[in-house]
Amino acid sequence: MGVGSLPVVGTISFFTGLILAMQSAQQLEPFGAVIYVADLVGVAITRELGPLLTAILVAGRCGSAITAEIGSMKVSEELDALATMALNPVAFLVVPRTLAMMIMLPCLTVMSDFLGILGGALLAVTTLKLPFIAYYNETVTALVMADILTGLFKSLVFGFIIVMIGAYQGFNVQGGAEGVGKSTTSSVVSSIFLIILADLVFTALFYSTF
Repeated sequence: MGVGSLPVVGTISFFTGLILAMQSAQQLEPFGAVIYVADLVGVAITRELGPLLTAILVAGRCGSAITAEIGSMKVSEELDALATMALNPVAFLVVPRTLAMMIMLPCLTVMSDFLGILGGALLAVTTLKLPFIAYYNETVTALVMADILTGLFKSLVFGFIIVMIGAYQGFNVQGGAEGVGKSTTSSVVSSIFLIILADLVFTALFYSTF
């Protein structure tokens, strides 16, 4: 879940940092406030875009895989075989995936935050001609521990949502291989919807708190 997702998460996060810096610089340059690109990129990536983009990408990659794997096991009656061997399918299949996801998604979020900020720094140094040390100092000044911690807390909740939706859809597959495909699609769509809804709730909560 973690190592396999790292290339796509890292690449998308790096490009997102570049795009965010490019767009914000265009608006801030007329006011002579280009240095504040560092503030905008740092806070936006750590609070919102880092955990959100990571969760959406992992939902598409791993959430669908969880549904397809468990759904295929149900279609081929492997879940019944586990029950026959006195193995609880939830404890045997869902719990390890939940632990793996809730460990790896915050780790991926940290990498996403770092690469997103690095993308913004690259644009600032090469295109906006800002000194790297000035960009670094501005980013460190703008970020507080609450920004990073709120993003990591969100990623924990997002990881739980991804596994629960993936497992639920997998255990409720009906209709053979066609049903596996439908449940996989439903898993990804439902996960992304609930991730964005949870992000809205937590953003409103943290905004009023901090």
